[in-house]
Amino acid sequence: MSETPKKKLRLDQFLKLQALVGTGGEAKVRIQSGEVKLNGDVETRRGRGLRPGDEIEFGGQTFIVEESLFPTQDEE
Repeated sequence: MSETPKKKLRLDQFLKLQALVGTGGEAKVRIQSGEVKLNGDVETRRGRGLRPGDEIEFGGQTFIVEESLFPTQDEE
């Protein structure tokens, strides 16, 4: 039995899923203004694809991207 393929998870989606921002617009502004770090480096691309194990720094907190956050194809 094959595993269901996973869809991509973008940086702006991650911030919304974790309730770190209220809207996609807020995520865009915060990312583009340099408030978010990905694996220790400032990331300004809101559509930046994430991988399990990536480390996100935002608002003085650190978050690890977990496999369970990635939607599967049947969750569209």
